[in-house]
Amino acid sequence: QLHLVESGGGLVQPGGSLRLSCEAPGYGLDFLGLGWFRQAPGKEREGFSCITSGGTTKYVDFAKGRFAISRDNAKDTVYLQMNALKPEDTAVDFCAEGLAACDNGIAAPEYNHWGQGTQVTVVS
Repeated sequence: QLHLVESGGGLVQPGGSLRLSCEAPGYGLDFLGLGWFRQAPGKEREGFSCITSGGTTKYVDFAKGRFAISRDNAKDTVYLQMNALKPEDTAVDFCAEGLAACDNGIAAPEYNHWGQGTQVTVVS
């Protein structure tokens, strides 16, 4: 079974940066779309960025200009560079994959596997 493992979360001050990674060691991701989701306390999980198998990237408004998703198929890894972090970015961030994920939108239902999440905390 495919397992996704997120890392790179942590505690930063507002305006700080984090670089998240999502790995699937030994499992090729080159044919998969990948997305990043977040779940803040008391809120539902929401997708905010994704990248298609072809490399097309998509972002919701709050992520545009601050976050950048990328992938390195040789390393079976997708990255999320998070800049200018805000307290409202505090959440557990998850990566997810699907064969057609991201093709039709960030919140498309084509995600099949999810990581366990990495905590992002932004406080002053």
